[in-house]
Amino acid sequence: MSEVRIAAEPRTEFGKGAARRTRRAGKVPAVLYGHGTDPTHISLPGHELMMALKTPNALLAIEGLDGGKQLALPKDVQRDPIKGFLEHVDLLIVKRGEKVVVDLPVNVVGDVVAGGVVSQSVVEIQVETEATRIPESVELDVSGLAVDSQVLAKDLKLPAGTTLAADEELLIVQITDATASAGATEGTEAAPAGEGPATDVNTPEASE
Repeated sequence: MSEVRIAAEPRTEFGKGAARRTRRAGKVPAVLYGHGTDPTHISLPGHELMMALKTPNALLAIEGLDGGKQLALPKDVQRDPIKGFLEHVDLLIVKRGEKVVVDLPVNVVGDVVAGGVVSQSVVEIQVETEATRIPESVELDVSGLAVDSQVLAKDLKLPAGTTLAADEELLIVQITDATASAGATEGTEAAPAGEGPATDVNTPEASE
């Protein structure tokens, strides 16, 4: 994974009012921490940061700091729950060669046997890998898997230099019978009038 260079500015004002002013200026409040250093409060250009964070576990090269460039990974990204814009970002300082634990997306590819349906229980898997060589994802090929097959975390083929940090028995994917699934759906259709289940007379009124 290549580094994304991004220029930081020191941040000396704090609180909700200061944060709003920072965002109105097109920047995002952030905190840089790790490796025994005191937290550094900075602001980052909003559009550049938003584009960088489209890549999972983006490796940021933070420039413009008093101590020189720092490599960092996003650890906590806060967004507005309605509009989705970036509100605040926590960045963890990393060094070349060190190992970090991150979540990687699990991308399912391939076709199972006819009549089978892929049911994915986990979309991200926790792994340990080198901080400056984080893979973008883990690919899971389900080609030819039969109905009732399961893929556990220990069955994943991880990228080179990456080891599993999650529970080995964690269920990632299972292959279900499409016919059985369709039958179960039909069984849940509404019953004809007068044939539905009796109403529980002890159920409290909704207004209570």
